Amino acid sequence: MNPFLYNQPRDLEGALATLSVQGARPIAGGTNLLDLMKEGVMAPARLVDINTIGLDRIEAAPGGGLLLGALARNADTAYHPLVRERYPLLGAAILAGASPQLRNMATNGGNLMQRTRCVYFYDVGVPCNKREPGTGCPAKEGVNRQLAILGASEACIATHPSDMCVALRALDATVHVRSQAGGERAIPFADFQRLPGDRPDLDNTLAAGELITHITLPEAGRFAGHSAYIKVRDRLSYAFALVSVAAALDLDADGRIREARIALGGVAHKPWRVPGAEAALAGRPPATAAFMTAADAILDGARGHGQNDFKVSLARNAIIHALAIAARGTVQAQGGRQ
Repeated sequence: MNPFLYNQPRDLEGALATLSVQGARPIAGGTNLLDLMKEGVMAPARLVDINTIGLDRIEAAPGGGLLLGALARNADTAYHPLVRERYPLLGAAILAGASPQLRNMATNGGNLMQRTRCVYFYDVGVPCNKREPGTGCPAKEGVNRQLAILGASEACIATHPSDMCVALRALDATVHVRSQAGGERAIPFADFQRLPGDRPDLDNTLAAGELITHITLPEAGRFAGHSAYIKVRDRLSYAFALVSVAAALDLDADGRIREARIALGGVAHKPWRVPGAEAALAGRPPATAAFMTAADAILDGARGHGQNDFKVSLARNAIIHALAIAARGTVQAQGGRQ
């Protein structure tokens, strides 16, 4: 590991000042930055430990929404009474990720800042466009079982690893950031993470020196009674998704779909959502035929790269299954804390 400077500011202003220095990177629970430093993938000149600057509130927001502090722990978020009551989809997604020990340490902002677990990205002995643009993408003809079937480019077929982010995309979250130079700005979750294009090294739309301060969710009580998070993985615990689906339905008095939300994880560089497919469900009964049509629309253009060809049909079945579970009603499976 390369030598680096370490700072632990006492407040947000101190953190922003330190992050304005070239080569500085924030560190908090939930990122995989230390892993990448140990492997030689990243070598920041300065680490800014932000765990002691606050930003850990979870509270109701004006208009019936919710504010999630960037440094609130994942476990505290999943088990918070307002999350369990109003946003069970988010709680279910968080509890599907990592392990109890990691969720107790991981932060909401850190979760968003995770980087791909593609084996070629981690291996500095092979080319990787995401690590070093212009060197190539051996994953396209290599070990790609876990990798993208949607939104990929010639430069990169990596996937984003987060479960929490899939639910946040379905719930139309907004990411709030701040920097010393640029002040505050709000980024719709749909625009926060990037597709790879010809710059797969850029994971998100954060500017230099910007720090996530909090995440807001709009009022979503109409989805609380009919939501489901499905995660298909190689083993039940501590495994990244092959495919995950966050599904939420708003049903009218006659049982027809008034509005639908569907986001996929494990299939692209960012959580994948197709608003047109959701809109086509409006006014229809929550039946298999409608869910099959939506799944086909969401997966339009999906393609595998050899080892991950199976993910196209797997994703289709997972979408249909998640929507069927959501239609039957939210399963409140969040018991006591671990």
